[in-house]
Amino acid sequence: MSEEKDIQNEENVNETPETQEESTVENPAVEEQKEVTIEDKYNELNDRFLRLYAEFENFRRRSNKERLDLIATANAGLLKDLLPIMDDFERAIANNISATEIDGVKEGFNLIFNKFKSTIESKGLKQMEAKGQPFDSELHEAIANVPVTDEDQKGKVIDDVEKGYILGEKVIRYAKVVVGQ
Repeated sequence: MSEEKDIQNEENVNETPETQEESTVENPAVEEQKEVTIEDKYNELNDRFLRLYAEFENFRRRSNKERLDLIATANAGLLKDLLPIMDDFERAIANNISATEIDGVKEGFNLIFNKFKSTIESKGLKQMEAKGQPFDSELHEAIANVPVTDEDQKGKVIDDVEKGYILGEKVIRYAKVVVGQ
């Protein structure tokens, strides 16, 4: 076995100039491979770019579709919570046809109102307290000014014609108020 290695080493040492020329002739082929490699690299990067761009476009379309679906069904939870209140109103209307006691009717509607109010408050809706507060144009909409004799009531809300509501930190309906002058 060591004899075979010695023979192979001798063959490598005994390379002729012709053999060396053959190896130099292979060098242009190596240079050609480098050019092909650069083109291949360009094609590979271009392909990766196109795939990444296509993935991004698909993501954008999918997220837009999900956003539209979310907007379309955003009120579903609230409406589902309001359905029992609708059922209560239907029962109250059906019972009011044959009702002879007005106190029972009033009590029924007060119960339904309280149920409705607690449902919307649980969703984050708060009613503004405007009466007696200083007029604030970011919360109130003045629909009338009335003269007042008491100096303490000038610039304050005397009466609220329509209540205002806040959802979270955002005013969703401004209170329509009468302001003292």
